[in-house]
Amino acid sequence: MPGTTISGVLLLACVVLAVQLCVCTELRNNGSRGDDGFSVEFIHRDSVRSPFHDPSLTAHGRVLAAARRSTARARVIDDGTMSEVDHRSFEYLMAVGIGTPPTRMLAIADTGSDLVWFNCRNGTGAAAVDRPPSVVLFDPDNSTTFGLVGCKSRACRAIPDGATCALASNCKYIYSYGDGSRTSGLISTETFTFAHVPGTARGHRGRRKRVATVNFGCSTATAGTFQADGVVGLGGGALSLVTQLGAHKSLGGRKFSYCLVPYSVNASSALNFGARAIVKDTGAVATPLIPSLVDTYYTVDLQSVKIGNMTIASPHGHQDVIVDSGTTLTFLNKALLDPMVKELSRRIKLPRAPSPDKLLTLCFDVSRVGERRAKAMVPDVTLGLGGGAAVTLNAENTFVVVEEGTMCLAVSAVPERLPASILGNIAQQNMHVGYDLDKRTVTFAAANCAASYHVPIHPPPPM
Repeated sequence: MPGTTISGVLLLACVVLAVQLCVCTELRNNGSRGDDGFSVEFIHRDSVRSPFHDPSLTAHGRVLAAARRSTARARVIDDGTMSEVDHRSFEYLMAVGIGTPPTRMLAIADTGSDLVWFNCRNGTGAAAVDRPPSVVLFDPDNSTTFGLVGCKSRACRAIPDGATCALASNCKYIYSYGDGSRTSGLISTETFTFAHVPGTARGHRGRRKRVATVNFGCSTATAGTFQADGVVGLGGGALSLVTQLGAHKSLGGRKFSYCLVPYSVNASSALNFGARAIVKDTGAVATPLIPSLVDTYYTVDLQSVKIGNMTIASPHGHQDVIVDSGTTLTFLNKALLDPMVKELSRRIKLPRAPSPDKLLTLCFDVSRVGERRAKAMVPDVTLGLGGGAAVTLNAENTFVVVEEGTMCLAVSAVPERLPASILGNIAQQNMHVGYDLDKRTVTFAAANCAASYHVPIHPPPPM
């Protein structure tokens, strides 16, 4: 929601919509049994595969821009009265084929939001209002599998606010965001098509997974600027794609995982669903999901931070931490961050440097030693999580070079209004991270994502 910080991009905002899960059914997998889940391409917004790629930015400039988005995203998270989405702060995208025949839509993929919605043409076939010319519009008239949700349906009855039934007894929704933007349209059902990414389909190269009657918002009007073709919520709530797919035992349950390649690698990551998402890597550790103010968020218990032989306990022995792919930086309570900064400053024998934009807490001048030697001086940081899980962050997870000669700690202080800390996507790079909503766990395993789980840059697979 990014997809910040708290994605992709958390995508956070005022919710006037709460729709219960509407069961979706698997249609087919082009003849395969479909009992091992599937994998799709997970595209970072700055990748050359992304329409938002800015070739004028240096690698360092992209990191700094992501840090700025991360801070903006974190600032809009509150006590749960807001929606999970800030539409401007996202980090990852995924392609989904909507309808029969499928229309390829490139949407924000966000672990910090639930609602699935796409830009649609209205009932007259005209373009929806306030759409940027670059976005793709799905035309329901061109699909043989499109359906509307009626006012008496379970889905529409589950909307406590923001649902109206003035349009021929169809269920109309409104979804508003904290920055004043909003999307509205009709709650609908459609067949979704997911293209297996090359190298991950285990014999199903080029094949597709099709899932019927997935509920989504067919957006016919927006206010504000939405850059992508829609949003795919991957959160833990009833609206999310993960929960809807998990209704099918043939897909392996409510599970998904990813292994994020470092920003410097010219490749996308793979986003895995169902049985394919089980983390079996050597050294994998699982920590329980804990109750959160917002069901959408994947929240775990951070009990301590260890640097060398120094252990810093969380305030009161625990700290809620949201695991979010849509936020770039990690945000920690000052009671943890301040002693962490002090210890890192003591151990890293490099001259201090000013922070660009005064955005980051701790920066070093690495112009004389170079990035590689500088990162070799950085000690590992181990997160002590609930259930006895210990997750080790190396230099690539904790420090980034934000401009030539300046290396900064990719951890910042939690904004005052934020109810929890955030584990951002820099901290998750080169880790296989798996979410199991049935077991209520998040599993972490160190991995060489560029070698084992990445998706080489190539033309998009057919829908």
